[in-house]
Amino acid sequence: MFIEVFKSKIHRVTVTASDLNYIGSITIDEDLIEAAGLVVGERVYIVNVNNGERFDTYVIKGKKKSGEICLNGPAARKVQKGDVIIIISYAQMSMEEAKTFQPKIIFPDEKTNLLT
Repeated sequence: MFIEVFKSKIHRVTVTASDLNYIGSITIDEDLIEAAGLVVGERVYIVNVNNGERFDTYVIKGKKKSGEICLNGPAARKVQKGDVIIIISYAQMSMEEAKTFQPKIIFPDEKTNLLT
């Protein structure tokens, strides 16, 4: 049996842009993607701290060291520039793997979205 387990989290970053006319997804600074152990195209869940919205989308790589956090397509309607969000991913694994698995959690600077 496989269960879905919390895999990684980018805790409290600020939305830098939203682009309703893009095909969809969230653009994330490449440094944050790497630090959180995310993969381009991976499904992620977004929690908007400002308005309580919760939704899922997939990761697109943004420019390294840019602090970019941009919601694209329909997801752009669920955030505003300046909103604080949490980005969460989950993974499927066996019960045995899950017992010892350690998720990656990163805490970028909330104002710049950069790792300190």
